[in-house]
This record gives sequence, structure tokens and C-alpha cells, in this order.
Amino acid sequence: MTDAPPIPGSNEAEAMLRGLYAEMAPQHLFPLWEVLHALVTPTPSSTVRPHLWHYDAARAHLLRAGDLITAEKAERRVLILENPGLPGSSSVTTSLYAGLQLILPGEVAPCHRHTQCALRFVMEGDGAFTALDGEKAVMRPFDLVLTPNWQWHDHGNASAAPMIWLDGLDIPTVRHFAASFAERLPDGAMAHPETAPAGDTALRYGRNLRPFRGSGADRRPAALPLFHYPYAEWRESLAALARQGNPDPHLGHALEFVNPADGGSVMPTIAAHVRLLPAGFATRPRRATDAAVLVVVEGRGTARVDGQAFDLAHRDLLVVPSWAALTIAAESDLVLFGYSDAAAQRRLGLFREALG
Repeated sequence: MTDAPPIPGSNEAEAMLRGLYAEMAPQHLFPLWEVLHALVTPTPSSTVRPHLWHYDAARAHLLRAGDLITAEKAERRVLILENPGLPGSSSVTTSLYAGLQLILPGEVAPCHRHTQCALRFVMEGDGAFTALDGEKAVMRPFDLVLTPNWQWHDHGNASAAPMIWLDGLDIPTVRHFAASFAERLPDGAMAHPETAPAGDTALRYGRNLRPFRGSGADRRPAALPLFHYPYAEWRESLAALARQGNPDPHLGHALEFVNPADGGSVMPTIAAHVRLLPAGFATRPRRATDAAVLVVVEGRGTARVDGQAFDLAHRDLLVVPSWAALTIAAESDLVLFGYSDAAAQRRLGLFREALG
């Protein structure tokens, strides 16, 4: 007769189970039942922590770096906004990167391209440029400029003052898929040859019109034709929305930047939006699965992220983790820019929100 198996849950069975785990481990086999609760959680769980960066303090460090390292040596002179819950990751959330880039008068950041999608949101300065595939976008405060993946781009500053902008990229997302590629122009060229006058793309693609496909005038990628969203234009649209009154109770007056080719988010992995909260207005709690970075464009207010209070001032930057309850109260008219991973989540069928 064979020995009867141990009774599940008994001390003998538990000891044999631990022995089984020890035998399996060298073969890289592990029991799901021991970790399932941590892998498939009932609500989102993230190590990302809410955090506020005061722009004036970051700016001072960035300008000191400008005195100590050249743009040529650094290639991109950027201070990374690293989330305190993700040390050593160079990430602001589990899917997004954020950094403040400085280009001093007369400098050029050399041309390159990469598989990461990027946006530039101008924090200060007027007259520098980002060139995309050889067309310059002249950058002014609070303009949004895109550099979609695998499009050549370089930056230059012909103005008399420093230029600083926020870089938002999907570096952690691309890293997750181990899909990163990057190239420099051949022969050490610093800038892409000019292919169109500044502003040409906005005239061709920015007014609900486009050149006939297949014609010689249709030169931009069909999926992502537009790359410059000027502050003067989006702020006017936001003001027009606000004049109608009735702000959304959870968002205030809010507008999303769209890709004119399909009406979707500006890039496959990154969504961007702006919102205006009238003086004295306070939002109701809202949770969403997309982790977001918010920039204070105008005004003052207070944000509460899962009950933790952050005083918002001009150009400050706040990261809001996935599924954190967010409320914002405006002391004065408060204008915010934000970007998040909502674009990727929507494509993957993951995005959810809960309104309180």
C-alpha cells in the first residue's frame, strides 16, 4: 500500500509544499497561487507618489547647469523630474518621463530621432525653435510642440534669452517593450536641412483641411500631420468655452489636444489637455487610471491628491498617480496643462474613471 497523501493545510503538507517550491525555483518555475493577489488587484496599485516640483527652484538648478556643461557635451541639457516612488528609474510615472530642458542663446541641440514619442511644453523664453523633419516651429511660452516617434528633430535658440521647456516622453513605455532605437544624422550634421518655411504645416493641416493624399503638397505623415499647437490659439478656445459658463464639476472647463487626422490623442501613447478653473471653483473628486503630469500655466490654487494638499503656483509641476482621488480648488482663475498615458490606455482598453 502507498502512503496516504498529507491532508491539505496540515503542517506536513505545508512542509512538502515549501520543499516543492525549493525544487522548482532553480528551473524558474513559481506558484501563481502565492502571488495572484498582488498581480491581479481589485483596483490599480502603483508605487508612484504624488509630488510637486516648484519651478523657480528647478529653474535655478538648471541655469547653474547651463554655466557648467555645454549643450554640445550634454546633447540634451535636461533635469529629470524623477518620481520619489520610482528611484533610479528616470521616470515621473511608470509609463512617462518628464524633464526640464534648457537651451541658452546661440546654442543648438543636435538633430536625432528615436522610437520614443515626445512633447515639448514651453515654460519660458520666446523665439527658439524645434525643427521637425526640417520645418521649424518657433516656440513661445506655453506652446505645445510634438516630436512623434522616428521623426528627425533638433532645437536651436537664436533669441537673446534662455529657453526652457518641459519634455514629456513615453520612455518607460518603450523601455517596457524593449523597443528603443535612436539615430543621429550622418556625417555629424547638427541640423536637418530645411524642408519647409516655419509654420507651413499649420497652414496646410491645421484648419480642418489637408492636401489631397498622394499629391506633391501632402508631405507630412498621414497619421500625425500637425505638430505645433500655439498657446495663443488654445488659450482663446479655452476662454471661449469658459465664457459659456457651466464648468464640468470634475474638470472645470477642459479641452483635449487632438490629432486632426483621426480626432484622437496627439500621439499613440500620450494624451494632452488644458483646463481652466474659474476663481473660487473647486472640483469634485475624480479618479482615473491614467497617471498625469500637470503644469500651472496661470493662477493659483490647491490640489489634493488622495487627501494630500499641494499649493499650486505659476509654472509649478504636479504628478498625479493612477487612480488617485484628485480635487483642485482655484484661488484665482487657474489654467493647467496636462499630459498622461490615457492615449495608450484607451487603445489597450484599460482606461477607466470614477467620479465622486
